Amino acid sequence: MIRRAIAAIWRLVTAPFRFIARPFLRIRQALTAEPEDTPATEAFARTLANPSLLLEHLEALRGHLLRTLAALVVTTAVSFAIAARILDFLAAPVGGIGVLRSIEVTESVSAFMRVSLLSGFVLAFPYILLELFLFVAPGLKRRERILVLTTIPAAFVLFIAGIVFAYYVMLPVALPFLMHFMGITTVPRPANYVRFVTGLLFWIGVSFQFPLIVFALASLGILKAKLLIDGWRVAIIVIAVAAAAITPTTDPVNMGLLMAPMIGLYFISILLAMLAERGRKRRAEAEESQA
Repeated sequence: MIRRAIAAIWRLVTAPFRFIARPFLRIRQALTAEPEDTPATEAFARTLANPSLLLEHLEALRGHLLRTLAALVVTTAVSFAIAARILDFLAAPVGGIGVLRSIEVTESVSAFMRVSLLSGFVLAFPYILLELFLFVAPGLKRRERILVLTTIPAAFVLFIAGIVFAYYVMLPVALPFLMHFMGITTVPRPANYVRFVTGLLFWIGVSFQFPLIVFALASLGILKAKLLIDGWRVAIIVIAVAAAAITPTTDPVNMGLLMAPMIGLYFISILLAMLAERGRKRRAEAEESQA
């Protein structure tokens, strides 16, 4: 009786962790199974004829979303313990957390929660990518699955690299300009300052994913390097518009600080797309020679 009670309590306590760990146990199965080689039109017609197939995909999507949400809850809960230190780190460019001045009762709490959510998202980012991979894996071939899976660590590294760039390069230039514009000294508020900094860090981190996305799409044969080369002028205009939307100011200094790495990432993406196409061509030739 006591053993059963202990076993039941153990299953209850470890249930969230087993729920989150389930995708890791399915990675091997995802890498070894081969999907059906069915044309998209035939698969669509089959789904219309048998709507239960669509329900199966929706049920699988629900499971992935629930596990992602559970992972975010766990990482955000962990972030609560270090959120104050993270907030002090984010406030270091303006002199530390003691410089911030709150004028509303709940302002400090909202800043604390926002920092916890962002840090929780950063910690859960690799797991979120893993859940996305497991959702799309059934429709990919084995080589494509390996390619997508290996990009997950690279995506996390690039995301962190974008955050580091924004914190150590952009903030030291943007903050003095903003806080002393026209000779008016600004006293930062916790909610406004944290919203500004976390938004900037997040979107710069996202923008650093572009080369990896291009490489993956080119490896899958969806995107061509020639398309990127022919559209470089349009890309620069789009980058300028994106830089104006992401940066806190529209002055040329801050926009240039963001545009320069984004343009560099674009041309790096072209090189990666060329490498991916070359590798894809070699694999196709090898398969033809073996056939």
